[in-house]
Amino acid sequence: MNPTARRNARHYALQAMYQWQISGASSRDIEAQFIAHQIVKTVDLDYFKELIHSIPEQQVALDKNIIPFLRRPIDELDPIELAILRLATYELDSRLDIPYRVIINEALELTKRFGSVEGYKFVNGVLDQIARRIRIDEVAAGDAKKK
Repeated sequence: MNPTARRNARHYALQAMYQWQISGASSRDIEAQFIAHQIVKTVDLDYFKELIHSIPEQQVALDKNIIPFLRRPIDELDPIELAILRLATYELDSRLDIPYRVIINEALELTKRFGSVEGYKFVNGVLDQIARRIRIDEVAAGDAKKK
């Protein structure tokens, strides 16, 4: 696994998820458009495809993991921050091969690049709580090492 190619897959998947949320276009159409016109860097294409197809398929379940940690309705979230939360929650739940700290760090980098100025603080707080619920053993082990 090439970390740069994986990071680029997340980058493009975030843009694709934003487009999906805003336009309602199918993930197949968005995939074709991105492959033909958007993707210009080295990308883990299989991972990109996994993200852009799995997240819409699992949106209801992902949102159920996110909603308890929000202080406002999910439909009032910034669309970029919502796409990042869904992407990271998908990874926390479905990609146990990726350490939770890596997932959160990648989400924060995406938020700093594409989100609002202070959005990374919000995203970090929500993802930290989600990780403590979904990855309870991994988070506890990390907390124990800090002590």
